[in-house]
Amino acid sequence: MSPSHASKRLPSQIGQRIDPDRPIIGLRGRLAANVDMDPHAHPRAQLAYAAEGIIRVYTNAGVWVVPPSQAVWIPGGIEHRTTADVSAELRHLFIDPAYQQALSSQCSVVEVSPLLRELILRVADFGEDYAADSPARRICAVILDELQALKPSLLHLPGASDRRLQRVMQAMIAAPNAELGLDYWAGRSGASARTISRLFTKETGMSFQQWRRQLLLQEAVDRLGKGQAVTDIALELGYRSPSAFVAMFRKALGRPPGQYFRESPV
Repeated sequence: MSPSHASKRLPSQIGQRIDPDRPIIGLRGRLAANVDMDPHAHPRAQLAYAAEGIIRVYTNAGVWVVPPSQAVWIPGGIEHRTTADVSAELRHLFIDPAYQQALSSQCSVVEVSPLLRELILRVADFGEDYAADSPARRICAVILDELQALKPSLLHLPGASDRRLQRVMQAMIAAPNAELGLDYWAGRSGASARTISRLFTKETGMSFQQWRRQLLLQEAVDRLGKGQAVTDIALELGYRSPSAFVAMFRKALGRPPGQYFRESPV
């Protein structure tokens, strides 16, 4: 599952730097629309965050859509790449291996509290070098505490290794629709609906319906971030009424789509 028609960009080398005296190194930059980072891995863990815009992070385990209210946690050593459908203002954090033992070893989308957002913005401006007794180092200590308490989000779309299931997933991603069922997509893969249903459960830990809902949520968040109207999104994604779409979105993410990009209360 990868973006198409995207130009390439080399990743930063910050994640390669081993330096326990700099527990966190921040990166600020802009990722233009339809630019695809080359696949890469680094020993530093990464908190991939967009202060503006929406990014997608791809790993062998799946795809994550990341609005400004969330970030992707990427443990050290995991190959990944990043792209943006609209221009995104990046504020990434890279955590030295010496401090990763207490942090998650799994990729995940996590909620970014208003406090963590402000800390990310501060550290991203400090650069790669700061003194051990500096304000930057003290802020890093607070961030490390915050990283241990991150709450996972639901905006994860698991990938698959079976080629039949990959064909189904690629077709669904190209034309997400709430009304098209398992029989329709299985018919396009050359496998039976029963086989595809079994593969979804085996390879993603989700049923077909659960995976389709995750896809629709990702698409909805992406389109909301581009400024599309809720009614238009609902109809384009195959919902019979905007109210059905709003109910699904609220149940899954805790807020109606019109309020999704507003900051949650602390």
